[in-house]
Amino acid sequence: MPVSVNAKATDLTKSGRLSSLDILRGLDLFLLVFLQPVLLSVLSHFDYSWAKSILYQLDHEVWEGFRFWDLIMPLFLFMAGTSMPFSFSKYSGQGAKKKAYSHVLRRFFILFFLGMVVQGNVLAFSWEAINIYVNTLQAIAAGYLISAVLILEFNTRGRLLMTVVLLLAYSIPMSVHGDFSPEGNLANIIDAAILAGFRGDPSYTWILSTLTFAVTVMLGVFAGQIIKEGRNNPSLVTKKLLLIGLALVCVAFVWSFETPIIKRIWTGSMTLLSGGYCFILMGLFYYWIDGKGHSRGLEWLKIYGMNAITAYILGEIISFRSIVRSLTWGLEPYLGEEWYATVITFGNFLVLFFILKFMYRYRIFLKI
Repeated sequence: MPVSVNAKATDLTKSGRLSSLDILRGLDLFLLVFLQPVLLSVLSHFDYSWAKSILYQLDHEVWEGFRFWDLIMPLFLFMAGTSMPFSFSKYSGQGAKKKAYSHVLRRFFILFFLGMVVQGNVLAFSWEAINIYVNTLQAIAAGYLISAVLILEFNTRGRLLMTVVLLLAYSIPMSVHGDFSPEGNLANIIDAAILAGFRGDPSYTWILSTLTFAVTVMLGVFAGQIIKEGRNNPSLVTKKLLLIGLALVCVAFVWSFETPIIKRIWTGSMTLLSGGYCFILMGLFYYWIDGKGHSRGLEWLKIYGMNAITAYILGEIISFRSIVRSLTWGLEPYLGEEWYATVITFGNFLVLFFILKFMYRYRIFLKI
């Protein structure tokens, strides 16, 4: 992974980075590797209805339906797509496509392998423990690869048509099969047949769902393209993003009467619903930050947003709890075992924050 050092944030913005995108991505990662685990630990001590309501929204829906926490992963994929029209604009001229494919394949394999490291149990060094395709980074990798091909091989109309084809290629077989239960849905049957004992949690599906992962990334691509082509008219860009988002949400709710909204198997209705919410969030953040120039109080989120992969990997595979225990070992008798566990959880993610802050302070950005 290349390391970019001493690149000022303002220079990055001028070179094509969107502050709104970095901040929104930062919010997504902050929720994932700080706020959610800390809130879960704190609120678990309170037996109030409001606390239970918050805890409910900070967990995934068991099957049908959609909670706040179900948006975190789709937003991650969506934003990976939003950045692609900007990053791919550098590939022009003779030999550019070959260079682009070389970069795309390298990024795909690195992301896919890192996904196996995070939740694929590669570091267990046990063949029996390995899960092949089970992680958000791998979903991004697969969606990114397909989206890159569409960007490099098709114009805007062709990309839109192929995105619809991907959505239908997932949805028609699922609907014809007709079973959307956890055990009986077609995506689960395919995963069970191909991945067998290397698939991880059987309530999540990956192989057939790759098609709708790609649709989510492509929705982000279309959002990025709208922003890139209309940066001289932020008001119009905002309207387009918000209207498309609202339209997708409406279509998703209507479609949900035929195909239920199930995040765990990434159904077509869930893809459009989450994509609509992502469009709306992107529109609001773009309007306020890039359109109006208001980023006061939000810039700190770039600490997470500009090192998103690093934040995700460190947050998922490295525990800093032993450091926190060493520094707070005398507090447990005063706090009690349960509240001391909360302090350890808070300290763990605070250490991660300071690592990311150090990297941001010295402009160290790990890129794939």
